[in-house]
Amino acid sequence: MIGGYVDANVILRFLTGDPPDMAQDAARLFQAVEDEHVTLIVDDIVVAETVWVLRSFYHHPVADIATVLRDFLLQDGIKAEEKMTLLQALTLYETKNIDFADALIAARMQERGAECVFSFDTHFDRVAGIQRITPGELALPTD
Repeated sequence: MIGGYVDANVILRFLTGDPPDMAQDAARLFQAVEDEHVTLIVDDIVVAETVWVLRSFYHHPVADIATVLRDFLLQDGIKAEEKMTLLQALTLYETKNIDFADALIAARMQERGAECVFSFDTHFDRVAGIQRITPGELALPTD
């Protein structure tokens, strides 16, 4: 069996069919994954880039992006270091209407039991169990 990392451009060609010649090559690769000849390793940044391109360039709906990437990550031949965190981030991205990068941070926080995030992004306020603190709210002891 052959194994290796996969870049976002390969996933995007497969999902979008654009351009057709690259999409066909990507489809052959993913067929090899399904046939258990190839194992692909997907890094978090690759998922983030894929989400961004599907949303910003192809204008796919958030729910469609989350669904297709969850299905992709759940394939047997697809490996990811923190697969459950990525799946949770896709759920937060879809259900809480937050940017994927913030959803990934929130999912990691939940997984690790962290409660506070320093951010100006109000997206974090939509995630239960996370307290957002703006840097201006930080009360430090005075000497």
